[in-house]
Amino acid sequence: MRPNRLLCLLCIVLFVLPSHAQGPVTRQEAVKRLAAGTETLQRWYVPQTGLYQTTGWWNAANAITMLVDAMRVSGQRANDAVLANTFTNAQITIPKDQRVGTLAKMTGFPGFLNDYYDDEGWWALAWIDSYDLTGQPQYLAMAQSIFKDMSAAWDGTCGGGIWWSRDRNYKNAIANELFFDVAASLARRGTDTDRKNAKEWAAKEWAWFQASGMINGEHLVNDGLRIDKTDNTCRNNGRTVWTYNQGVVLGALAEWSRATQDASLLTEARILADAGMSHLTDADGVLHDPCEPSCGEDAIQFKGIFVRNLRRLDEQAYDPRDRSFFAKNAASIWTNDRTADNQFGVVWSGPVVTPVDAGMQSSALDALVAAVGER
Repeated sequence: MRPNRLLCLLCIVLFVLPSHAQGPVTRQEAVKRLAAGTETLQRWYVPQTGLYQTTGWWNAANAITMLVDAMRVSGQRANDAVLANTFTNAQITIPKDQRVGTLAKMTGFPGFLNDYYDDEGWWALAWIDSYDLTGQPQYLAMAQSIFKDMSAAWDGTCGGGIWWSRDRNYKNAIANELFFDVAASLARRGTDTDRKNAKEWAAKEWAWFQASGMINGEHLVNDGLRIDKTDNTCRNNGRTVWTYNQGVVLGALAEWSRATQDASLLTEARILADAGMSHLTDADGVLHDPCEPSCGEDAIQFKGIFVRNLRRLDEQAYDPRDRSFFAKNAASIWTNDRTADNQFGVVWSGPVVTPVDAGMQSSALDALVAAVGER
């Protein structure tokens, strides 16, 4: 065969292969990609507020968590100062008449407490993660303070569980999963008294969550509960299975297994993880939420949360399928869902949907973090 004909055939093969098909990425290259994406994320960071332009309050907590995880897996501590700055400045409430320009919609809350208990849970986890990385006691103390506020949202409606907001009109998966995760995490940190209290809450929350009905027959987590006001019964509302609802419980169970030394919890988590990867991915193994490509400012964050928590489970109970999943999603983001200046969109299989924002960016970076952490 003539060389030029062989070259043409190779071009055809390369053209028809899916763009995400590529060889293994070295750890060095994975770290380089993570650093490039993180640098882009930090262009949205506003030191004055400790938050991020283009995205919301709870999204910023997830961005901070991603920064911590990125520093941990890469060994590069360039963003320690960002944690300290956010801890201080994100607690400052900016008057409404000053929320203009880059400060629009960017206000903090003292003590990281607002009207939504799930928002509080994200910040509690961010500060637990920051404490583990830095050893700074104020981060753990803040997480414990937030947890105390969350625990006050528990009551007997639906047999238990915490409310989604201070309005007390919805009991849902994410608020309760986060409460479980924070409790399980604090069960291994702090004083003996702190740990005992957190352990009691974690056991109580997991027992309630399992019996709540939010985990359906396909081992998928629906969004929440419908409360029948005629007889006060509660049942699965059948609403959307979001990737983050399927994810947070994985990290929580991994953490709870560490605290209790109960390996059966990891079996429960694996069933939920497998259901998520089976039902929420495309034929190429790339993760999706049903809202794509037109997701709202909340749902843009969801997929990264699933990957982050699957990574936490994998650290506790290694499964080679997880490693393949992390590699596929990170490669697809880098190859198919990236702009020339390393912005990542909401559809990880591509093409990039613009404009990209900080929430989309930090979510995709969770996948790049997971890809770095290969064994």
